[in-house]
Amino acid sequence: MAGARSPDADPPPYQLISGLAAEDAVGPIMQVMQAAFDPVYGEAWNHSQTRSMLAMPLTHTIVAEILPRPPEAQPGEPIGFSMSRRIGDEEELLLIAVIPEWRQFGAGSSLLTQVIENAKDAGVGRIFLEMRSNNPASHLYHKFGFTQVGLRKNYYKGADSKLYDALTLALTL
Repeated sequence: MAGARSPDADPPPYQLISGLAAEDAVGPIMQVMQAAFDPVYGEAWNHSQTRSMLAMPLTHTIVAEILPRPPEAQPGEPIGFSMSRRIGDEEELLLIAVIPEWRQFGAGSSLLTQVIENAKDAGVGRIFLEMRSNNPASHLYHKFGFTQVGLRKNYYKGADSKLYDALTLALTL
């Protein structure tokens, strides 16, 4: 299983940071978003969209940052993030991303685990997300127990004008 670690393994070379103010979160999130999202699908948000969502009440972010090892790594360099929004007893995972060179090191799993734990702690009953039908992260969501609960045919349009379905997934907590 990619990203799995034995109980004796060294801690991951990154840390998760929650509770950043919008003005502190927008820079790292945009940096990761530009590197992580394939421009073919046009899924990356722009600065204005991101800042607007971060300013909304009950929007939660988690940023994964490199720790000061290995020696050539810059402390505090963002490698991933999640953004979710809580409404009543539901949470919507709006975005989750890890820059390509840090994928397969467990950062996506760590981010999703923290989103789920935070939701449980807040008394959330279900987490929802929407994704493009050919999203390579689908294996991550299924590994965590998300199941498909909805479908929007031909919802996403790639740069090549090819249409992709949108899948709505849910996880009951």
